[in-house]
Parts: sequence; C-alpha cells; structure tokens
Amino acid sequence: MPEETRKTFTLASRASALAQVQTNATKDALAAKFPDLQFATTFMSTLGDRNKSDALYVLGGKSLWTKELEVALKEGVVDILVHSYKDVPTLLPEGCEIGGTLERENPVDSLVVKKGLPYKSLDELPEGSVVGTCSVRRVAQLKRNYPKLVFQDVRGNLDTRLSKLDDPSGPYTALVIARAGLARMGWASRVTSDLKPPTLFYAVSQGALGIEIRSDDTETRSLVEAITHWPTFWRCAAERACLRVLEGGCSVPVGIDTELTEDGVLKVTACVTSLNGDRHVQHSLEGVVKSTKDAEALGVKIAETLKEKGAKEILDEINVDREKKIEESGVRDAEEKAANT
Repeated sequence: MPEETRKTFTLASRASALAQVQTNATKDALAAKFPDLQFATTFMSTLGDRNKSDALYVLGGKSLWTKELEVALKEGVVDILVHSYKDVPTLLPEGCEIGGTLERENPVDSLVVKKGLPYKSLDELPEGSVVGTCSVRRVAQLKRNYPKLVFQDVRGNLDTRLSKLDDPSGPYTALVIARAGLARMGWASRVTSDLKPPTLFYAVSQGALGIEIRSDDTETRSLVEAITHWPTFWRCAAERACLRVLEGGCSVPVGIDTELTEDGVLKVTACVTSLNGDRHVQHSLEGVVKSTKDAEALGVKIAETLKEKGAKEILDEINVDREKKIEESGVRDAEEKAANT
C-alpha cells in the first residue's frame, strides 16, 4: 500500500434496498481486509429506477442501471461502483473497468407463488395462470415447455414486485425472480422452487456483483483485487465474453450455465431462444482456465459457434422487433428530451 494512500474510499450504487445491501456487503469485505482505511457509501437513482412504465425489452437494457453512476465515477466523485453484474453492459465507457467481484450467490432463477396458493411448480400452475417477469430471456425459454401459461411484464424493486404478486386483486399467480436477490434480502423462504438449467438457463453474470473502478486508479484496483473471488470472476468473464460477441444486453434472450471445477476446467453451456420460444440454439464447451484471458477465449468460442448454428438470425430478428417497438413507444424521444434538460 503506498505511503500517501487515501484514507477514505467511497462506494456508490443504485438506491434500491437490494443495491444498498450489496454495496454494504462489499464495503464490509473491504473494511475487514483493510481495517486502517475508511469506506463510505452513497446511493443514487438511475434511468432504470425512474422509468417504471416501459418494458425493459423496449428500453434495451444497455446502461439502464449504470450510466449516471459511471459519470460520478469518471468525475472522481466516487471511487467504486457496486452493480448487480447482470445489469452491467459488456462494453464499459472508456476509462472504466470491472476490477473484481465477491463470491457469487446461486445464479438460478426461482418460482415464487402468490401467498395462499398451493402450487409448488410451473407444471402445477393451471392453464392461463399469469406469471410475472420483466425478462424476455425467461419468457422465451419458458414458452417452449409451458405454452399454457401467460407471461406478463412486472416492474419495480424486489419488494414492489412481491407486493404486486401478493395483492389479492392482482393478476399474478407467480413470479420468476433471480434467487440471489431474494437470498441477499433475507427472503429465500419465498422461493417455491428453483428453475435450474436445462429448464431455464440463467442470465449472464446473474448472482454476481460487478465492482467497477477507474482504469487508471491502481490503488483502488489493488483493494478490489484483494477481496475478489477469482472462480466467480473467471466464470463471469466467460459469460460476458459470450454475450459481447452475440451483441446482446440484459434484455436479450441469451441464457448461460457455467461451472468451474477444482482442477480448473470451465464448463459452459449457452443458448439463444426466439421471443416466441419456437427456435432454440444451444451449445456446450469446456476448457482448462488459468486466467481471465483463457475464460474470455472460451466465451468467445461458444458464442461464435452459437452464431454459426442459427443464433445470429434469431438475434437479428429481435433487434429489428425492438427498434420497431421503440419507435412505436416514443421511448427514444423521451430519453433524448430528458438528456437535454
């Protein structure tokens, strides 16, 4: 540690309850490792928090939760950003990088049934049951095996979505939610059942925290690397490299499943599914990983194979469909107006 080190480092994130829990967990890990330093926190609203009416699919997902935070980071107002890693675009602004991550929570998605209802699985839900989720990835994959169910968008922070679910007059029979968020909030008891691969492949980097820093801030990088869980970092590196080649974002139906064995073998299965679930391209690869570069190379290779097997056509159609919906909704005009005020 340099002699003239900063004594206080500021961590920032979104203002949601879950984001604050995640940021405080990161701060606690840093404080335990570096007891002579001070770590502060600050929280702010992002575009994704403020726009609760438009579907994430229409908004596009890229920088939805991170742009305002990254402005503060680049201007030196804060030193560290803590993100739900699945919300972080695969291409970061110049001068920013992911410096590390804590150990990943279980990345799978879970079924949460409305309080008082007896159903224990998707198979038990009656025909026409409304399942809430804001993820086109989940809808696309689940439509393949559960065509009798109705999938409906649901927005809001985790507590808001659960309140909408349990509202007796609300339309939802169940929600599909990332298990990690429920676990971090202490609400894992709400999980009715886990939807593991191959039933549902999870989102890239789901369950992990992305710790973002300035690329030229070597001091902060050394702190973040000291608390990084490298198996998680390498798994996510492979997943994000795959998504980057597929030119996807957090609202694109790219699913993933990774496992890093004790002997360094990284196993990756990735898939791309059409929005109506009628086409599904899936591929698996494995290789020995000894560095981030090795992990990224494996992710790139599986993405290129998926494109050769038909994923490119599916994603091209999705991008055309999204552009059409953006024009119809007026979201782009609203965002440009907001940016100029």
